[in-house]
Parts: sequence; structure tokens; C-alpha cells
Amino acid sequence: QVQLAESGGGLVQTGGSLRLSCVVSGRTFSSYGMGWFRQAPGKEREFVALIGRSGIITYYADSVKGRFTISRDNAKNTVYLQMNSLKPEDTAVYYCAAHFGVWTAALNEYEYWGQGTQVTVSS
Repeated sequence: QVQLAESGGGLVQTGGSLRLSCVVSGRTFSSYGMGWFRQAPGKEREFVALIGRSGIITYYADSVKGRFTISRDNAKNTVYLQMNSLKPEDTAVYYCAAHFGVWTAALNEYEYWGQGTQVTVSS
């Protein structure tokens, strides 16, 4: 069984930064493409960023491109999301997810999910 645990959320002012971490346990981490998603109150969960198994391929939602950076450390079984220039519209619960195989941005193709970490950006 694969387990994911996010951390690093919190309250930050507009323009601030946060770094989210997600530790994965249970299976070979390097076998999984990893993604970050978010869900704001009253909205559907949406794709934020993904990274391929080796870390070479990354892809971002237009809304975060140029501000967020996804990375992974396969030796530490951890994926990160560095979030800079945060805006109030970035406020959401952020989830990391694991997909066994090549990378994908499709939410329903991710088999494993963490519990989420709250990010709140004040104006």
C-alpha cells in the first residue's frame, strides 16, 4: 500500500512563498509519476503541477506557471512544490498524488492521494 503525507501548508501574505513537501512510502517511489492538485472551497479539485519519474519532465497549470516549481528527490521519497508570488486565489487544500507509470495530468489516473495540506493566502 502506498501512503502519501503532505506538509508545509500555512498562512502567508500575498506575494509570499511556501514550500510543500510530500513523503511517499510503501512502494518504489521512482516508479511513480507525481502530481500536485488543489481544491478551493466550493470548487472542483484541479491540476497544479506534475513531475515524471526521473524528474526531467515537469508540467504546470497556466495559473501557476512561472510562480510554482515542482521537484522530487528519489533518494528521500519526496516531492516538493515551491510556491512563490502567492495570490489569494491560490488559497486551497493542496494534495499530492501518485500515478504508477508515466506522467499524467488527469486527476482520475492517480491511484494514491495524500490527506492534503491547507494553504491560505491573505490579501
